[in-house]
Amino acid sequence: MVVGQEVPEWATLITSQFLHGGWWHLISNMLFLWVFGNNIEDRLGYVKYLIFYLGCGIFAGLCQWFIGMNSAIPSLGASGAISGVLGAYAIRFPQARVVTLAFLGFFITTLRIPALILIGFFFIQNIVSGVASLQAAANMTVETGGVAYWAHIGGFVAGFILGPVLGIFSRDNYD
Repeated sequence: MVVGQEVPEWATLITSQFLHGGWWHLISNMLFLWVFGNNIEDRLGYVKYLIFYLGCGIFAGLCQWFIGMNSAIPSLGASGAISGVLGAYAIRFPQARVVTLAFLGFFITTLRIPALILIGFFFIQNIVSGVASLQAAANMTVETGGVAYWAHIGGFVAGFILGPVLGIFSRDNYD
């Protein structure tokens, strides 16, 4: 590819996964990837994990596109792919405990919360916000934007399905 040449539209389903809307977007994605991604990669091996990760991101992008085909707001970031990692993690390691910061007024502490509860809360919050975004868009003349809830939902569902297909429950998946 020549520098300055446009990327084919289909390729943006992959390239958009490597762009972020700012430092906070990048850092939060990397935190989730660090906490949850290594266990899924250990189960799949690095080649299958790469296929899994990009596949979840592509499906997430397609879900967001399907919901907002006429949107002028660009969709970018790895959140959909990372949501796929969360979907796979929720079914592979539901009893694992995740150290989480808890803000109790002025007091900050850590809690060990079962992964299924933490990830389930994430998924339900995205469903509620995604449905609300549909309603808001239907009632408004200007477009709402910011978080690609349907990419998160699509990525999660893709991870939930693709993880077992690629073998997250197998012990012999090391490349």
